[in-house]
Amino acid sequence: MERDLTLFPENDIGEYLWSALNAGDDLSQAREIEFTVIFKTQEQALKFGNLLLENNQKLSMCPYEQNESHPWEVTAYPMTNASYENIIAYKNLLEGGAVEFEGVFDGFYFPIN
Repeated sequence: MERDLTLFPENDIGEYLWSALNAGDDLSQAREIEFTVIFKTQEQALKFGNLLLENNQKLSMCPYEQNESHPWEVTAYPMTNASYENIIAYKNLLEGGAVEFEGVFDGFYFPIN
């Protein structure tokens, strides 16, 4: 199969999606995708989490030991299909909302079926 770089660009997101497709995953199927943003303080993480809750987003919050400068993690779990366009749009939405709280986008994940 030839890779369409508009659907699977040569970046981290495109590579992950391309790997999932080549593993036989049906990316058009809706699924929960984990998007993580990390914060310097628990208070910032709580405020960001509250913003997500006000927008009816499922989320979790916990300490994040992998980053000393940003030791708090908020993970959102939107239900969507795994297209590059959807992942970029949600990532940009989170990054925009996290700016006020000094949050840093830390990645996304979904299990490859």
